[in-house]
Amino acid sequence: MSEGPVVVGADGSGGAAGAVRWAAQEAAFRHQPLHIVCVVDLDLAERLSAETTRRVRDAARSLLGEASAAALGRAPGLAVSTEVGREPAADSLLRAAASKALPAADGTASEATIVVGSRGLGGFSALLLGSVGLTVVGQARCPVVVVRGTERASSGVIVVGVRDEEDLEVVRFAGETARRRGASLRLLSAWTYLQYVGSMVPMADEVRLAVEEEAAASTRMLGIIRKEFPDLKVTEKVARVPSPAGELVAESLRADLVVVGARRRAHHVGRALGRVTHAVLQHADCPVAVVPRE
Repeated sequence: MSEGPVVVGADGSGGAAGAVRWAAQEAAFRHQPLHIVCVVDLDLAERLSAETTRRVRDAARSLLGEASAAALGRAPGLAVSTEVGREPAADSLLRAAASKALPAADGTASEATIVVGSRGLGGFSALLLGSVGLTVVGQARCPVVVVRGTERASSGVIVVGVRDEEDLEVVRFAGETARRRGASLRLLSAWTYLQYVGSMVPMADEVRLAVEEEAAASTRMLGIIRKEFPDLKVTEKVARVPSPAGELVAESLRADLVVVGARRRAHHVGRALGRVTHAVLQHADCPVAVVPRE
């Protein structure tokens, strides 16, 4: 599936402003348009006078104008469109992304990517990732980038978390992103060895075999990606660590982007995402891309 336009949410918050700048640069790298969405709460609007409602919508349009100017400041010449959403924020972003998925020239589907800030105006200061971001990541069938951390000089490194061969499309997304940006790609396969197994040798052997299989899957993908991206510098890191999520967060300190697969639970209660993905979204020091796994 080829990568299409970029859709980003704007609400006037600092987090959303950073997301707009990141999304503009990404759209420019892709040679694709940027679509900016600002949401007006219709439930609130229905309780307001017609004049006040008009002013609210005018304020949203003004905010979109400022966001468009910021996007063009980051990527001059970029094709930018805007929209005042009237559904809940997450629903508006998901619908906008679905509407931008169009057939590509090669006959495949052109898939939009959604970009959100780590926390908007509705978040409490103690929250690390707002409810809109979590909802979008949990429900999206397209890639979602959560822009975290502070803007800094590029390290020229994209890191992708690898668990098994079902992550191949996730790694391809990371490889394409690295290629566009002239960055290198690092495949990280992090595993946790069961401690205190004592004399339970059969259990230890089972864990060892599972770890060896994960490492082998990472190495096989390394060969595939090097073949598909011959001009891309690709390295591999297989690490035994106390926490795979912690290792990815540590890598985020020196990466431009961390890419992970969305492992959604089939019958989840509460949290829809896997623990590693959820933890990385909450604590990473750079933007995080979450790519759905088929």
